[in-house]
Amino acid sequence: MQWRTRVTELLGIEKPIIQGGLAHLGYASLAAAVSNAGGLGQVTALSLDTAEDLRSEIHKTRALTDNPFAVNFAIGRYKEKYEPFVQVAIEEGINIISITGGNPAPVLEMVKGRGIKTLVLVASVALAQKAEAKGADIVVVVGQEGGGHLGLDDIGTQVLVPRVVDSVKIPVVASGGIADGRGILSALALGADAVEIGTRFIATEECVDASDYYKQSLINHTEMDTVVIKRSLRGPARVINNDFAQEILAIEKQTPTYEALRDYISGETNKRYIYDGTEQGFGYAGQSMGLIHEVLPVQTLMDQFEKDINNARKRVSSLIK
Repeated sequence: MQWRTRVTELLGIEKPIIQGGLAHLGYASLAAAVSNAGGLGQVTALSLDTAEDLRSEIHKTRALTDNPFAVNFAIGRYKEKYEPFVQVAIEEGINIISITGGNPAPVLEMVKGRGIKTLVLVASVALAQKAEAKGADIVVVVGQEGGGHLGLDDIGTQVLVPRVVDSVKIPVVASGGIADGRGILSALALGADAVEIGTRFIATEECVDASDYYKQSLINHTEMDTVVIKRSLRGPARVINNDFAQEILAIEKQTPTYEALRDYISGETNKRYIYDGTEQGFGYAGQSMGLIHEVLPVQTLMDQFEKDINNARKRVSSLIK
């Protein structure tokens, strides 16, 4: 299947499929596998301890793929931390970065004039327009179905994507609730030039840092088994519903402060679930986990996406006279 969209042309990739940043999981093995399969893999920077760790991860990824990959900067919680990491990406000649959470302007300014393509994650029309005005090359639009951190307005992907497409001139990437070829084709029909997929790529063989427990949880649960935590902190995030997530929701109802929630929503608590497979923690997941039925190699999954797309195209063609 030959693809040509504004995103594939701009980023130099074969397929309009981008792996989400995936905090604590988006490292060399997964990023390289997605890139080798024709998509755009991403190394998550700010889950690493030091900027030199990022340099090492970039080297590991380059040893596994000759294809383009990006570095993701989830800057929302790391206002003092991210600048050395961005500097390492510049020094290492990374030519694609993505920015999620917080104000992207300082990072965009750091990489300005260096030939680095920039993707900015947004969850509203207004934020998409601001990202465009600040110089972003691409906006990634996440709908309410997505896993991890979401927007404040509870707008689904089906509505948000065409609204943003109609509101900006730069390419739009659709994110949230996409886990198969039907979702990819639907997003392209809405005007997107690519999709970003997070939750589905966790349930792959190359996502080596995710525990078997976490992967099996994605398979065993359905679209009904997620909840949104951290609304009280204005940083809503969708996670797998378990007793620990319910504890977080109860605290938010009774004492909605960061101090009361800090030990429950930390990165360490997240890692307990996704690395160690213990229920005394939480795991990010989108509603698309209802579409996940098995753990697959990334290449097999990407091939399945194309089969799904072809089948969906044939079905639509059969309905149109």
